[in-house]
Amino acid sequence: MRFKRIFLIVLDGIGVGASNDADNYGDINANTLKHIHEHFPLFIPNLQKLGFLNTINMDDNPNVDAYYTIARPNNIGKESLTGHYELMGIKNEEPFQTFTKNGFPRELIEEIENRTGRRVIGNKAASGTEIIEELGERHLNYGALIVYTSADSTLQIAAHEDVIPISQLYKYCEIVRQITLKKEWLVGRVIARPFVGKPGKFKRTSERKDFALKPPYPSVLNFLRDKNHNVIAIGKINDIFDGEGINKVIKTDSNNDAINKLTDIMDKNFTGLCFTNLCDFDSIYGHRRNVEGFAKSIEEFDVQIPIILNKLNENDLLILTADHGNDPTMPGSDHTRENVPVVIFSRDFKEPKKLDILTSLANIGATIAENFELEQPIIGESVLSKLI
Repeated sequence: MRFKRIFLIVLDGIGVGASNDADNYGDINANTLKHIHEHFPLFIPNLQKLGFLNTINMDDNPNVDAYYTIARPNNIGKESLTGHYELMGIKNEEPFQTFTKNGFPRELIEEIENRTGRRVIGNKAASGTEIIEELGERHLNYGALIVYTSADSTLQIAAHEDVIPISQLYKYCEIVRQITLKKEWLVGRVIARPFVGKPGKFKRTSERKDFALKPPYPSVLNFLRDKNHNVIAIGKINDIFDGEGINKVIKTDSNNDAINKLTDIMDKNFTGLCFTNLCDFDSIYGHRRNVEGFAKSIEEFDVQIPIILNKLNENDLLILTADHGNDPTMPGSDHTRENVPVVIFSRDFKEPKKLDILTSLANIGATIAENFELEQPIIGESVLSKLI
């Protein structure tokens, strides 16, 4: 074992250029990081010192403190589940269904209404905060379920806690999870979205609960836990993997909250993986096509880099990457099919430099597996030996 602790941070939605198959997804011109940098030149000296901006054009930088490269997606789809699955060595062969264009099929809505005994309102792609403002009062008056989706493969159900108790909302979501196992309705996650308050002042609560699919087979997370290593999930990681292979779950409500909880964990003595997702880039700025907000959020993360680096021990490894793109300059509100940045840092490195392009996000999982002397995942090739 070369590194006792590995900290993997997913910068959700920060892609670095169209993938080889981006044309199949309508994303041939996508480049999240480049386009943000062009519109609002990023002042990120700490990330720049790690080679982060060099991943845009894969240019050489001899004065970096980290190894850097890009990874090409080797999966089907461009949403969070497939990206995170691939990072941990799972190749998704079938795309999850998304229903952003026309909402869910009438047959599915009728099945939900029949099985729950409640009418459904909404049935469209929407921001969660906006749809409860739009339909919350109607929901209060009639008790109908607010059903909506997002650019990810999700079916979300919002309900006021005074109308539908949380325990009942969870039961409805369990029913819908079973309904949506049907191939043509298969979504990655069914999400309970309780809220409180009065019209004009509705507020979502922290009692959100995800009902995800089980991963199709064991991942590097399972391999780690099976060998009694710690697998700490910060943010939505636990929801994505439905708890598989994870032995400590830490919920977050923002990027800053996630970083604060990550740095707390860094003060602990453990052996294994701490896997963090920073979702604000994607959920708040990418989907809403807020280029300036996206840029400022990256700059805010840059300020926190020294805090993270200062907490690393000699035998720790830090990996920064992403799960997909979400170019805020592109039309629509969907994710974009992109390569992702990969930055790898350790105090132990003697010759940090540009690495060859990784043929899969799974190379990261394979590297983690080799470090802990675990079974190699089905896909992915380790780069551990190249980290000198």
